[in-house]
Amino acid sequence: MRLASHHPWLAIGIFGALLTTHFLASLLYNTGATDPITFAAVAALLTLVALAACYIPARRAAHVDPLVALRYE
Repeated sequence: MRLASHHPWLAIGIFGALLTTHFLASLLYNTGATDPITFAAVAALLTLVALAACYIPARRAAHVDPLVALRYE
């Protein structure tokens, strides 16, 4: 899947996040509802979590011999 196919979903996610700021503004302490640094930090954190969720199982699977895995089934 190409990366360009994810851009519309990214735009929808950012738009949805901005729409929910009115609801979340009362829950925030000492931070603005549309603080760009907070938005960027959360996006970076979620990206790191997604990358770790992909990398860790792939690394474990790469250490398994394919013939052993096929014989196991």
